[in-house]
Amino acid sequence: MSVFPIEKSIFVQNFTQHFVLLYFQNFRTPLNKFTLPSKFTFPFYYEPHPLCKIAANEVQNYLQTQTDFDHNFGIDPSKKGLSIGKMFGVLVVQNQHKEIGYISAVSGKLAEKNIHKKLVPPVYDMLTKDSHFLEEEHVLNKINLSLESLEKNTEYLSLQAQYQSENKKATIDIQEKKETLKSDKKDRDIQRKKAKLELTSEAYAAFKQILAKESLEAKYFFNNVNRYWEHILNAIKEQSSAFTNEIILLKEQRKTKSAALQHYLFEQYQFLNSKKEVKNLSQLFAETSEQNLPAGSGECAAPKLLQYAFLHDLKPIAMAEFWWGQSPNKEIRKHQQFYPACQGKCKPILTHMLAGIEMDTNPLLQNPAIGKKLETIFEDENLIVVDKPEDFLSVPGIHIQDSVYTRIKQQVKNISGPIIVHRLDMATSGLLLLAKNKKAHKNLQSQFINKTVQKRYTALLDGIVTDNMGTINLPLRVDLDDRPRQLVCYERGKPAETKWEVIERKNGKTKIHFYPISGRTHQLRVHASHTLGLNIPIIGDDLYGKKSDRLYLHADTLEFTHPTTKQKMLFHKNDKF
Repeated sequence: MSVFPIEKSIFVQNFTQHFVLLYFQNFRTPLNKFTLPSKFTFPFYYEPHPLCKIAANEVQNYLQTQTDFDHNFGIDPSKKGLSIGKMFGVLVVQNQHKEIGYISAVSGKLAEKNIHKKLVPPVYDMLTKDSHFLEEEHVLNKINLSLESLEKNTEYLSLQAQYQSENKKATIDIQEKKETLKSDKKDRDIQRKKAKLELTSEAYAAFKQILAKESLEAKYFFNNVNRYWEHILNAIKEQSSAFTNEIILLKEQRKTKSAALQHYLFEQYQFLNSKKEVKNLSQLFAETSEQNLPAGSGECAAPKLLQYAFLHDLKPIAMAEFWWGQSPNKEIRKHQQFYPACQGKCKPILTHMLAGIEMDTNPLLQNPAIGKKLETIFEDENLIVVDKPEDFLSVPGIHIQDSVYTRIKQQVKNISGPIIVHRLDMATSGLLLLAKNKKAHKNLQSQFINKTVQKRYTALLDGIVTDNMGTINLPLRVDLDDRPRQLVCYERGKPAETKWEVIERKNGKTKIHFYPISGRTHQLRVHASHTLGLNIPIIGDDLYGKKSDRLYLHADTLEFTHPTTKQKMLFHKNDKF
């Protein structure tokens, strides 16, 4: 950790006088009816302050009418080509004259540029003309072109194809000879046993020598076959070596240069906080468990905004980030909707940048289940069915221990084993099944694994679903850069299937029944909100939709076989919305 030297402070002052008017925006809306927040925004879970909403609205108006850059966000049907939505951020600030205004930023590049008229610059601009990054990128591009030329060389490709063809022949031939060797050995063993019974000792000894000679000749022949194919393949390898050696060398050069360039970039991204203390990316992520820095670290809107504020002595008041444009294929991002800062890329950076600034309390550290009661729907000596309220953990969390598990453990005598058979998201209400002993738990859990348990959920969606029923198949995996959010991923995702049917359409909302075939994390929430699903989020979904008084998702029906009586057990609890 270091502090900017005096010389840089003087430069910053001059830089401020010249540039601050470019990025500091005065509100067009009168602010006399608004109260400033007493604490800064907790960036990883927040409801945007009214001033942030006004600032965001003004930035959005600018994006709709600007002619400063040309970028296809995917919201103008007349634009052709690849569409890329972007995350924008606004930071309400107070300048040295005690005036309240805001600055804005975009995550990553925009229109292949880093410098824009209304958006603060990046923490480090790798696209500056003649920069070390661009020079090294040019070298890497030349290496890639050389590699591509070598790997597409017709002589090299012909030798590769020849090697594969001969190697295939060799494998088949050697395997056949190996099988013959084994078969002949078995025959000699049979002959030896038979001769021992039928021949005299002298004749048997002579016969054994004959068989031994046959065995040696067979092994010699097999070794010759191996040597033959080794000679053929090595000859092709030798011809290819001029290409393969050069390819290996170039790949090593590329690896070394890429690592050096990456290290250089990590050192250039230097992040300030309110005390003018500096840490670079390498230092910040060295304090985490991340093996590799997430791609794009330091390029998000939030670090850009805070960096500019601290460089120019602007006091941060409140912050918010919103999505503008078409949603990516994997993530769920809704046009004009606010989102918290991501955990993977931004948490290590913002933890440093916001050090010493009083922030709103992290709501994820507060127990929302205080005062809420578990209703027992059914109980016998083997199992319990409860109605879990919304915002109530199924199992203890990292920071909050209060949960269905801990409550039942305290309330029920003579309970043992894992207890929890399945889970509901903290925000989801409804029927939850628990086992009172290990035997019952094993039986019930196997029913879930074998998909013989029937489940139904009721949800209220924030829009009108036009079809009456259907099935959604979208594979899911966790977003490694922003846990616990889930991504739709056809490469590495786990299969996830949901059947659904509409129950009611009213007041611009749709009540729907979900029948999950699989049980992936956030499955129903993602399948409802994703553009390839229903494209309408569940009301109150603060991860994939908009925050409300609660998540309108309720597990209302549960059907399974009793672990001991083998009777069908059916439970139903109507939703409360």
